[in-house]
Amino acid sequence: MSIVVTGATGQLGRLTVEALLRRGVPAADIIATGRDTAGIQDLADRGVTVRRADFADTGSLTGAFAGADRLLLISASVPVHERVANHRRALDAAAAAGVSMVAYTSTTHADTATTVIGATHGETEQYLRDREIPSVVLRNGWYLENYTGQLPQILHNGAVVGAAGEGRISAASRADYAEAAAVVLTGEGHTGAVYELGGDESFTLTELAAAISAAAGKQVAYADLPVTEFAQVLAAAGLPAELAEVLADADLGLGRGEMYTDSGDLRRLIGRPPVTLAEALAVAPF
Repeated sequence: MSIVVTGATGQLGRLTVEALLRRGVPAADIIATGRDTAGIQDLADRGVTVRRADFADTGSLTGAFAGADRLLLISASVPVHERVANHRRALDAAAAAGVSMVAYTSTTHADTATTVIGATHGETEQYLRDREIPSVVLRNGWYLENYTGQLPQILHNGAVVGAAGEGRISAASRADYAEAAAVVLTGEGHTGAVYELGGDESFTLTELAAAISAAAGKQVAYADLPVTEFAQVLAAAGLPAELAEVLADADLGLGRGEMYTDSGDLRRLIGRPPVTLAEALAVAPF
């Protein structure tokens, strides 16, 4: 069985390839793809098939998916207005290649989410249904790394900054989401499922600030800003204006409960409790 992982040059894709290898999938049965394959040549050295796949280039997708049985479609990290078209091209190529099952990384509550990001995932999910492509939807929640990766800046400023109010987040580690993807790609009985994936222990950004304070031994507060001000803070930190607005909008969705799930789907798929915020902070670099 040949398994394609898109976005293997990114963190989630790379982790999924590693999870597949740990689960005993022969390296030769894994096809790792990306727009620039230079960063995954080490996988080729380990026997993984490496192919170029650019969601904006139908020809590259046709070649990348040739002979594949299953496909992990990791949502594209491109400007939001390009994402749905890119996803559709990838799904069309998968269908043309005769892929028997597509696992798509969506976002929590994509069918009802009101955020810009949520809408793109909702449209892609609808396209999967419209094309009647056998699929599994992995509605991944926020990454714990979204916060642990900002620890130096948070500690420097003495604040977690956001626009989420007291909305609860069911975040989990990239590695746990990757493990869930590997389980689905190598298992049976998942086709047609929609999994709401997130950590077992949710938290607010106020609770995140308190947890960071306890772990670092330095007082950190949560500064809740109006969404326009939060977008300005993100832009001032160096993010492109469009991305800053999209991330600020995501915080509004977080405040509405769109990043919270108590489904337990992640724990059941990976067969253990997901990594918690406290555990992530315990090994994070401060």
